[in-house]
Amino acid sequence: MINRIKIAIIGLGYVGLPLAVGFSRKFKVIGYDYNAARVELLKKGIDSNNTKKKSFLLNNNLFFTNNRNEISKCNVFIITVPTPVYKNNLPDLRNLISAIDTVAKYLKFADTVILESTVYPGFTDEVLIPILEKKTKFKINVDFYAGYSPERINPGDNMKNLESIVKITSGSNQKSTQFIDKLYRTIITAGTFKVSSIKIAEAAKVIENTQRDLNIAYVNELTIIFRKMNLDVNKILEAAGTKWNFLNFRPGLVGGHCISVDPFYLTYQSKKYGYNPKFILSGRAINEYMPTYIYKEIKKILLYKKFNNPKILFCGLTFKENVSDIRNSKSLTLLKYLKKLSNKIECYDPHANYNDFLQKDKINIIKEPKKNYYDLIIITVSHDYFKELGINFFKKSAKKNHLIFDVKSIFKSEDQNYITL
Repeated sequence: MINRIKIAIIGLGYVGLPLAVGFSRKFKVIGYDYNAARVELLKKGIDSNNTKKKSFLLNNNLFFTNNRNEISKCNVFIITVPTPVYKNNLPDLRNLISAIDTVAKYLKFADTVILESTVYPGFTDEVLIPILEKKTKFKINVDFYAGYSPERINPGDNMKNLESIVKITSGSNQKSTQFIDKLYRTIITAGTFKVSSIKIAEAAKVIENTQRDLNIAYVNELTIIFRKMNLDVNKILEAAGTKWNFLNFRPGLVGGHCISVDPFYLTYQSKKYGYNPKFILSGRAINEYMPTYIYKEIKKILLYKKFNNPKILFCGLTFKENVSDIRNSKSLTLLKYLKKLSNKIECYDPHANYNDFLQKDKINIIKEPKKNYYDLIIITVSHDYFKELGINFFKKSAKKNHLIFDVKSIFKSEDQNYITL
């Protein structure tokens, strides 16, 4: 069967597009996304997320569409849509339910449905499979099969791509587990790791990002503590890092659509089972507080320096380094607070997709900073581009009496005008 499959990828974002390109090296692939503008650009070989080059997008095995009827002849459906949370931090499953409904419309006998989106442990068994059974009148493991293989894409990281990261695989029974594992092994050079149940695969995924969130929360709290002691947390972490088993995490803003979201999927399910998590939610609270904390620190410094309505250059608008995505960017949260201190803020981020800002009021995007102009320069994201510019570039943009506040500590400088988080 492996030679006769035709794959539909539902969702063409950071996860779905690399997957579609990867599978198209071996199989016929239809990449479906409801976003017509996104699809039209992909058909021209343009990826606005800058994850894939034109040569990879334009090949005879890969077809992009926003017409869901095009996936009707596929026999493997892989769902890779975003799973955000509502403002109250409960799982927002609307995109996912819509994708499942789309698959249900075209599901045929012996087809396989694989979920890659991050969910809480039990979602596939408790939600996805029942929806498909109800809408198709099929029975799982009799008329169709299901599986879960969590995405591990790291946006902005060119070293760790889809093929070079071990893939967890699971299925609704032994037959589907073997098939799904064999399918992914055709493109994953790093190999696969079969687990005994879909719930284990779901749980493994949701704790990966939760673990990272907690580790960053730990160093963020250390930052708050040591700043009160007038100690440089980065020098402390550098010293502690000389021990072989010390984990190298750095303070900063935690946003985006994975690390800052996934812990809420785990805690949501935990509460349903009667346990209200404390440690995980405490870590989330610390990371959510960081934009407020940084704002307060900047405010104190400006008052001490007697800067009134300073000219500010705000560098970094995306949710993390080397990406164009601004979704749930904590830099934007910090920017909103800073508007209380100044109405002279210019924003600089060559990576950010400026189209995302067209509907936003009072965000002044510039293509190049001015010379000898700014009182305060704030760097919130460690883009490689900023590192290559070097600290002297930013110094030349500032007035003689200036401050540079580097949230990510991307430069090493003993200059008294250079301040790190």
